[in-house]
Amino acid sequence: MSKTDDFRFHAQELIVDLDAATTEMMKLISAHQFSGPEWDRVTQWQHEAYERWMAYLNERTYPVPQ
Repeated sequence: MSKTDDFRFHAQELIVDLDAATTEMMKLISAHQFSGPEWDRVTQWQHEAYERWMAYLNERTYPVPQ
């Protein structure tokens, strides 16, 4: 696998997790459920998924243009 393929594969995994967490959060919002253990679990999941995605993007090194 090339570096580009590796990046795409891992990025896709992270995006799928972030999307799932965000979808679950939106379901709770639609149900007007803004507190309780399920809200806490889902908001923590969404926050951690976002942090993993941002950390992955920020760890990428790009060549400096000359």
